[in-house]
Amino acid sequence: MSVTAHLEELKKKHQSLSEQVDVAQRSPAIDQIEIAAMKKQKLKLKEEITRLSG
Repeated sequence: MSVTAHLEELKKKHQSLSEQVDVAQRSPAIDQIEIAAMKKQKLKLKEEITRLSG
């Protein structure tokens, strides 16, 4: 897999997680720990995207 393709895949995953976090935050049934875990995973993806882009 090329770096460009890998970056695009990471960006798609990051966007998907963003949407999941938004939905979870609007749902009272979702545990705050689960939301925090998704945010942490999102941050790791963002850091990887930044590292590969730089």
